[in-house]
Amino acid sequence: MNGENFSLSEKVVSASYIRQGSQARRSHEQLIRRLLEQGKCPEEGWSESTIELFLSELAVMDSNNFLGNCGVGEREGRVASSLVARRHYRLIHGIGRSGDIAAIQPKAAGSSLLNKLTNSVVLDVLKLSGVRSVASCFVVPMATGMSLTLCFLTLRHRRPKARYIVWPRIDQKSCFKAMITAGFEPVVIQNLLEGDELRTDLGAVEQKIQELGPENILCVHSTTSCFAPRVPDRLEELATMCAKYDVPHIVNNAYGVQASKCMHLIQQGARVGRIDAFVQSLDKNFMVPVGGAIIAGFDETFIQEISRMYPGRASASPSLDVLITLLALGASGYKKLLSERKDMYSLLAQELKALASSHGERLLHTPHNPVSLAMSLDALQARGNTALTQLGSMLFTRQVSGARVVPLGAEQTVSGHLFRGFMSHSESYPCPYLNAASAIGITREDVALSIKRLDKCLRSLKKGGRRPPPHGGATAGGRRPVLK
Repeated sequence: MNGENFSLSEKVVSASYIRQGSQARRSHEQLIRRLLEQGKCPEEGWSESTIELFLSELAVMDSNNFLGNCGVGEREGRVASSLVARRHYRLIHGIGRSGDIAAIQPKAAGSSLLNKLTNSVVLDVLKLSGVRSVASCFVVPMATGMSLTLCFLTLRHRRPKARYIVWPRIDQKSCFKAMITAGFEPVVIQNLLEGDELRTDLGAVEQKIQELGPENILCVHSTTSCFAPRVPDRLEELATMCAKYDVPHIVNNAYGVQASKCMHLIQQGARVGRIDAFVQSLDKNFMVPVGGAIIAGFDETFIQEISRMYPGRASASPSLDVLITLLALGASGYKKLLSERKDMYSLLAQELKALASSHGERLLHTPHNPVSLAMSLDALQARGNTALTQLGSMLFTRQVSGARVVPLGAEQTVSGHLFRGFMSHSESYPCPYLNAASAIGITREDVALSIKRLDKCLRSLKKGGRRPPPHGGATAGGRRPVLK
């Protein structure tokens, strides 16, 4: 209520009680005012009541919620189900206009304000996560792969002669298909084996740039977050190389926001060389539903150019989800999650190393990967690929999600390109292995249970048999994990 309504309320209820209510209301409004003034993630998280009040006030600014509104157009924010309307807090119009996802929507001042504030808050979080010099970003209602495609399509207008994208290999289908979908020919650069780690072959990248001609290359497409034993690309060296040859550089930072090492690589790469844009997933970094990503960069003009490439209006759901989450967590809450994730990484590494040793295996030495770990499976391989695939299916039926069993010699064709040693990021990695990751939100209970269940599965396979799955469920015999 406004001041006049509070005054009128004093005629109905004791003035002292109304003043208390008014003061309580002002405490909510002060938080909202600070957000509007600063455009930053609040240091301390908001209560649900403050968030809901804020969203309600945004919603009444949209035309579909005007009292007495009479719509005669084809898109008037009409919703048949009240359940759907409540799910979206009655913010129905989406974001942007037909020609620009970042444009203000005349029918939806509240949704437009939501969009602008979300991008501003997310920019602040990217800075506090380590990329201090990032200039601009926007939330796009597409997952990482399609968001990378949007970046490539935007570069097409700047480099109309370009045909190739130079890509240090990472075995994740969406990364590869993003380039194919945009209409470019990926030039796959095999990784170098250094100890247990698979690292960027800088010499091969530079040789390809010289061989193909810089003007024929759309960009170098590098990666920060990846499954061990693959480790983040050598971003500083690649960025320097891209600056030297005047070749754009797009970074797939899918789940890198949660890892300070990945964010440091991006910051340093931009400082010493060239990074045009970096893309990260909302669900992997902020624990919201799948379907959104953040496109960010150091040149505001280029990031705006990418946003204008998005055709039509867009769903506001990813923006709404991440804004609610960050307002609830606050900067301190998010930083606490990042710190806890690091602690859980150390715990997982310790427990996985002990487990590997007890089974005659070893934890692969991959210090440059801050999220993912890998444990050798040589003893299991000695019994053939069937035992490896059995382990994958046994873990799955025992509700250990996210673990990947990677056998030797797997082949898969993706969009016409044959990958040998698929899932291992290498044509001939020396041993099979199992992946596990310490991602944001992981708990001690997750680590303890996964290690316990993995131990039981390995012991069962050593005995030469498979116990029935828990709760009487059927096993997925022969199931081989496939990258998404």
